Amino acid sequence: MWSAVLTRTLSFNTQHSALMSAAVILTAVLGGGVLFIARRIFFRQKALKLLRYPAGLMRGKTVIVTGANSGIGRATAAELLKLQARVIMACRDRQRAEEAAQDIKNQAGPNQGEVVIKHLDLASLQSVRSFCEEVVREEPRIDVLINNAGLYQCPYSKTEEGYEMQLGVNHLSHFLLTNLLLDLLKQSAPSRIVVVSSKLYKYGSINFEDLNSEQNYNKAFCYSQSKLANLLFTREMARRLDGTGVTVNALTPGIVRTRLGRHVNIPLLIKPLFLLVSWLFFKSPLEGAQTPLYLACSPEVEGMSGKCFANCEEEQLLSKATDDHTAKQLWDLSESMVGLRG
Repeated sequence: MWSAVLTRTLSFNTQHSALMSAAVILTAVLGGGVLFIARRIFFRQKALKLLRYPAGLMRGKTVIVTGANSGIGRATAAELLKLQARVIMACRDRQRAEEAAQDIKNQAGPNQGEVVIKHLDLASLQSVRSFCEEVVREEPRIDVLINNAGLYQCPYSKTEEGYEMQLGVNHLSHFLLTNLLLDLLKQSAPSRIVVVSSKLYKYGSINFEDLNSEQNYNKAFCYSQSKLANLLFTREMARRLDGTGVTVNALTPGIVRTRLGRHVNIPLLIKPLFLLVSWLFFKSPLEGAQTPLYLACSPEVEGMSGKCFANCEEEQLLSKATDDHTAKQLWDLSESMVGLRG
């Protein structure tokens, strides 16, 4: 008798637990669905309106996009192609670049621009030099340079020349790239330089005592340091380019669903929840591309330089990102590190 009662009790508890689990899952799904719909209705409308540029707005213009085979870079390249630009996809992995190029060409429609793929490995300053030599030799003009590619919190490693990888890829290589293309940008004026930074610059500082992280490596700090370097580079470059017809502005795209976070270790049990949250609340690559597109294309920012933007509006930066002395000191050191100064 007691055995039968115990069996029925266990059966009831099992069914009750199953029902509770199902209820929790259903609530989560329904709640997530409501949040997803709300986000699409209330948070995406403004960003999507920004895509309505006149057809042919970028016809006759050549745009270089680093890291154009994925994420924000790919979405930016795709939209520029629709606007009939000549898009140079500067990528490390040629096969992935070719696949991405074919995909965005298929989606761009009949009246599209032109896609050119060129190899660029930002972990090698020699690759940067070779890329720039090829561009200067083959391209009569550059109207926009978008410094987009980057690494995020990767394990400690060094570039070909021995620089900490995040500093090397995110700052030093783009510093050299921009300087080597500067004459062509000036010849093509009015032209624009767009620098993709990050709000995480707030947690960094320029550690001049150990800029290459030889004494200590903190992957989060090094990323923030490199993104702060992007902003200081933008400020100093804008000062140097005043009156040339070449403008340079930075942006912080926000949290975007890209492969940038591939080095972040997320526990297996948490990963499904993280994926759900990212789909609900992170920007899509297309949304993340809105501000780079705005700075590359919009007549509203014509002649504007040395600023930082977020969501297509000017952003106020912390004082450490607008310190002219630090910007000049970093510029001088960067010139030496990349070989622009003896």
